[in-house]
Amino acid sequence: MFEKLMIANRGEIALRIHRACKEMGIATVAVHSTADADAMHVRLADESVCIGPPPSNKSYLYIPSLISAAEITNTDAIHPGYGFLSENANFAQIVGEHGITFVGPKPEHIRMMGDKIVAKKTAKELGIPVVPGSEGGVSTEAEAIAIAEEIGFPVLIKAASGGGGRGMKVARSLDELAVALSTARSEAKAAFGDDAVYIEKYLGQPRHIEIQVIADSFGNVVHLGERDCSLQRRHQKVLEEAPSPILDVDARNKIGNIVADAMRKLGYLGVGTVEFLYEDGEFYFIEMNTRLQVEHPITEAITGIDIVREQIRIAAGAPLSFSQDDVQFSGHAVECRINAENPETFTPSPGLILDYHPPGGPGVRIDSAAYAGYRIPPYYDSLIGKLIVHGKSRGECLMRLRRALDEYVVGGIETTIPLHQRLIGEADFAAGDYHIHWLEKFIERTRSQDD
Repeated sequence: MFEKLMIANRGEIALRIHRACKEMGIATVAVHSTADADAMHVRLADESVCIGPPPSNKSYLYIPSLISAAEITNTDAIHPGYGFLSENANFAQIVGEHGITFVGPKPEHIRMMGDKIVAKKTAKELGIPVVPGSEGGVSTEAEAIAIAEEIGFPVLIKAASGGGGRGMKVARSLDELAVALSTARSEAKAAFGDDAVYIEKYLGQPRHIEIQVIADSFGNVVHLGERDCSLQRRHQKVLEEAPSPILDVDARNKIGNIVADAMRKLGYLGVGTVEFLYEDGEFYFIEMNTRLQVEHPITEAITGIDIVREQIRIAAGAPLSFSQDDVQFSGHAVECRINAENPETFTPSPGLILDYHPPGGPGVRIDSAAYAGYRIPPYYDSLIGKLIVHGKSRGECLMRLRRALDEYVVGGIETTIPLHQRLIGEADFAAGDYHIHWLEKFIERTRSQDD
């Protein structure tokens, strides 16, 4: 096992990794920008190193500083968390070249799944169902027209190197195709330095279902069921739940086993999440995230498996501590992402937290690095923390979630707690009857009612 691990991240995920390491007897090194000198994980880590000024490209994304920090502290391993460099194949490769273990997949798999065109082609070859669309990149309008007419409108044009909804446009007719193609390519070039795009069939009201997998270096691969991440705003997840309200045991086992078998064929290593759109009983691959997910705690809640601990063990060369037959699903869990934002306009609200009181009680977990007196910097993601609630049933879970949201106090800044309180009071959500466009329509409706 590692003696010392460096956490190449910040915020709640850095604290989450630190806690797992401490329970495993592993010393931790926190890296931080000057803006994060007072962060909780920095205070709690065994060692800390300042890696630069607030801008991410001069600190958390600046590989030379991270490698230097690892070398001067004699770090055995680096955990990238999520975001920042977690899916940067070059970083993973450089870490390995310096004799340090990267807690994550092999660089070639990060690179493969980071290119959406290659990822889709690979998924298809591995037997994973995919959305009908182009086999590769689309470079001309004539090519786009031919593909769109073959699969039928509406179609979705997506950046090959994209994410977070950037470089993504819908064309509902031939008249809209040229503009959508041009706009998507321009956005992709500006956001990712790559104007390659591809075309897929646009699904009207699908669910966003993702399958958690974990694989060791001995060929053992298991799936930990699904998470329903359909409540999104601008392609960003707002609330997730596990298991999905619309999947039964047979559907879960079928798609889970397909994904696990595919990862076994690929020789995948570590933690990963394969994401699908689900409509009319069919799954359609959209992408794979080769890292720990923000929403991993709800899977931990229903399985009792510490995913971060297992991730670190596997990176150290240990086999999985459980088999597929050992995985048992118990109850229901929901995660609310609590952001430092206005709950109606979603304007960022950085600043000083004057009062902080997290909820507690049975089945309630808070993953947060916030505390009273902590100043949320304006330079990074607005996530304050994650409220994770578990119950014996979905009904019990939602009642417990209502209670926990009422208890949660974050004073001095605006947060999205009121949004979640409104959201879970909706009949559609209570019934589990929603899709990936539902939340944006709900927000529009509530704004019009307020006006």
